[in-house]
Amino acid sequence: MSNCLLMKESPMIISLNKENTVYDGFITALEKDFRIRITLPPDHQMKQATLHCCWQMKRLLHGYQDIVKQRLQHSTNLMGFILELRTVLEVALKSQPGCQSFSPPQYYSQLITEMEILGWDKLLFIDAEFCTLKLKAEDSAGRQHAITIKLKSKYPAEAPEFSADLPVPLTITWTAQSTLAHVHSQFLLNVEALSEFWSVMDEIDEQTWVLEPEKPTKADSMRRIAVGNNVSIKVQIDPRHPKMLPECCLLGAEHVVTPLRNKLNANMHLWNPDCSVLQNMKDVLEIEFPSPTTHEKSSFSVECGICYSYRLESAIPDQVCNDPRCGQPFHQVCLYEWLRGLPTSRQSFNVVFGECPYCSKPITVKIVTQNS
Repeated sequence: MSNCLLMKESPMIISLNKENTVYDGFITALEKDFRIRITLPPDHQMKQATLHCCWQMKRLLHGYQDIVKQRLQHSTNLMGFILELRTVLEVALKSQPGCQSFSPPQYYSQLITEMEILGWDKLLFIDAEFCTLKLKAEDSAGRQHAITIKLKSKYPAEAPEFSADLPVPLTITWTAQSTLAHVHSQFLLNVEALSEFWSVMDEIDEQTWVLEPEKPTKADSMRRIAVGNNVSIKVQIDPRHPKMLPECCLLGAEHVVTPLRNKLNANMHLWNPDCSVLQNMKDVLEIEFPSPTTHEKSSFSVECGICYSYRLESAIPDQVCNDPRCGQPFHQVCLYEWLRGLPTSRQSFNVVFGECPYCSKPITVKIVTQNS
């Protein structure tokens, strides 16, 4: 084999003796260099050759030893083996997180140019690989929003991935001529279209006691609002039509919930889209919601009568004994497990019938499933 040909293909590997039986140097794969030494027998047959390498390469090739050994024994010459070894190294590197090759210089210059046009003050975060960045945007109401952009290696020819904390799918149109400034302006249009929705949610959050979710995000369109002791209403606001009558579900003891449900059904026609959602709910239900200015939240954070905790993972006690003299709340999963362990309980379809752990009056609970 010609040393000239080897020098052309692998210029950093050289022969250390005139017999050309010991070669030392570096092999490059995906812009990473690894130190190797290959010793050949006097007849230069690859079957008897030995390979020594640096510890980084040895660790990288863990699991590939059999492949390397096979190629060493079956290669016809040293240059052929080095080419095959480089291929194995590239495969191993691509399978290692954090060992990806760098993008071309044009990628970084394009990204920096676009950020200078958009404004560095819009950048919230960028990772070490310059692949994931977060841009901030402020809507007309002064709310702060963020969009996460994951760039592909062929950016801008290949469309990035976009995500944001919105209650509806994020709509971004991308072409090969698009820039980060285009993305930012489209994102602002997305959040401005939801401004009325967030105003509705802000009013509910500020003027009522929200039991669920514990820490609402901008994507959450559901609120469970305290109505009274062990009584609440779950409302699902439509992000596209936030002022319309929302889906409502009253939760609590039947003797308390039934009158409220009757009022909701009877007064539904009074709903006025020109009024706030909260005022409409007050008018339709004929109630005043407890608020942070009139009540302590602890008044509605009653512990489960079985596990003696209020929040069980993300769930709060929403199963209430219907007996007016009891009214003890329970977590659904706690009550289900309790009733399931009693020999007197019975099941009909997906409902378990049993006795209240506190007052022994009849109580029911739906069967807890994996998706509950």
